Amino acid sequence: MLILVTNDDGYLSKGLSTLIRVAKNFGNVYVVAPLHGSSGLSHSITMKIPIRVKEHKTNENGVKFYICSGTPVDSVKLALNKILPRKPDLVLSGINHGSNSSISVIYSGTMAAALEASMNGIPAIGFSLLDYDEDADFTASEYYAKVIIEKIIKNKKKYPQGVALNVNIPKCSLKKIKGIKIVRIAKGVWKEEFDERVDPHNQKYYWLTGGFHNYEPDAIDTDEWVLKNNYISIVPVHADITAYFAFEYLRKLKL
Repeated sequence: MLILVTNDDGYLSKGLSTLIRVAKNFGNVYVVAPLHGSSGLSHSITMKIPIRVKEHKTNENGVKFYICSGTPVDSVKLALNKILPRKPDLVLSGINHGSNSSISVIYSGTMAAALEASMNGIPAIGFSLLDYDEDADFTASEYYAKVIIEKIIKNKKKYPQGVALNVNIPKCSLKKIKGIKIVRIAKGVWKEEFDERVDPHNQKYYWLTGGFHNYEPDAIDTDEWVLKNNYISIVPVHADITAYFAFEYLRKLKL
């Protein structure tokens, strides 16, 4: 198999190294990862400045590694169009340092990379660990990433077109993980606060802060609930954001 690995935390992240190690079990691996951390960039692309790519490591342990100056989605686009010898069989993104559950999937560079692959008809999985520490323990993540990837590969012919899997792993030891749950995203929202400050030139500037508010904390079929209870969550997502339920309302307006 030909496998593309990318992320949004930058090419030096521990999570990326972990995912590369897992991917090597299943085929030939190409890595195209951003030069800098790109968390929260969602599906952004670079258009007004050049994108540069340089080879980082040449065929080290069967892995070809490239660094991209652009976003996670830039990395996938360049890989598919200029770097890979053919269309990959699988795209893996992560392992992200921090959660991409619930509405965070909208902002996630990790999941944007996976969705970009799915839009091109490639099975894709984004992995995230609920630990923001640069030196986080990825033992459980590595174990379960291998389990999930192996099952997807074995059933690749039936993989649903245009779908990416959003996999989140709770911050706990391997022994404490209770299993895997297929769930939906929890309804919630990030409630932002902006810390206002003044620079030495007497100009205002702001730091974004705030927290996530779960609107349905007791719903047991959501990613937030299963993660809180030490299960791994898998949410299948796709790029079609059409609100089909709103069609009838709009038809009645007779626009």
